[in-house]
Amino acid sequence: MNIALHLAKDRGTANHGWLQANFSFSFAQYYNPKRMHFGVLRVLNDDYISGGAGFGTHPHDNMEIITIPLSGALAHRDSMGNGGTIGVNDVQVMSAGTGIQHSEYNASETETANTLQIWIFPKTRQVAPRYDQRHFDPINHKNKFQLLISPKPEDGVLWVHQDTWFTIGEFDSGITTTCQTHISGNGLFIFLIEGQISINQHILNRRDAIAISDIEPKEIRIDVIQHAKILIIDVPMHIG
Repeated sequence: MNIALHLAKDRGTANHGWLQANFSFSFAQYYNPKRMHFGVLRVLNDDYISGGAGFGTHPHDNMEIITIPLSGALAHRDSMGNGGTIGVNDVQVMSAGTGIQHSEYNASETETANTLQIWIFPKTRQVAPRYDQRHFDPINHKNKFQLLISPKPEDGVLWVHQDTWFTIGEFDSGITTTCQTHISGNGLFIFLIEGQISINQHILNRRDAIAISDIEPKEIRIDVIQHAKILIIDVPMHIG
C-alpha cells in the first residue's frame, strides 16, 4: 500500500482579492513537482469566490471538469448554450472534449461562494463536448456513501469519460466505515471536506486529504473522530 498525505496547510495558494484558491496539485503559478497529479486526477482546487466576481469566458479541451459547490452558488454559461445556477448539494460535470468555452460567476453579489473544481484526464480524447448537473439529496449520504459520478450512464448518476467514481458521505462522530476501489489498479484520493477522521493511523482534519494506491484487495477503514463530510475520488493510476 502506498500512502501520501496532502495536508491542507501544505497546499499551494493564490490570493487575487476576488479569489482565494487552494491547490492540491500544481496549477497556474503554483508548481510542485511532487504534486503534479494523482493518477488521472489532475486538479483539485478549493476556491473562495467573492460576491459578484468569478471566472470570465475561457476555453477548455480534453478534460473532464467537475464542480462541487460547498457554500453559496455559481452562475454558469457555456458555448453549448447551457446556463443556470449550481448550489450546495448540486454537482456539475463538463466533458470539454474537442473544445468548449464557459464562464462561472458567484451567483450572489454579496456572499462568498466556496467550490471544489476538479479536473480528470479523460479516457477518450476529442469527444463531443457535453454538460450535465444534478442535485443530490444529503439524506442519501447520511452515515453512508452516495455515488455522485461514474463512467456508466446506466448507473443513474452523473457520468464522465473515465473509469472514475466519486462518492460522498456525511458521518456522525464515532462511526466506522470502509471504502475500496471499484476496479483493480485504481487508487483512492480521500478528501476531508469537514471534520476529523483517522485512516491507517493517520489523523486528517478539515481539508486534509490522503492518496492511497496499491491497496487491493484490502478495504480502507475510516474512523470518524468528529462529525465528518468525506469526498472519495476513485481513479485509474495510469494516464492514457
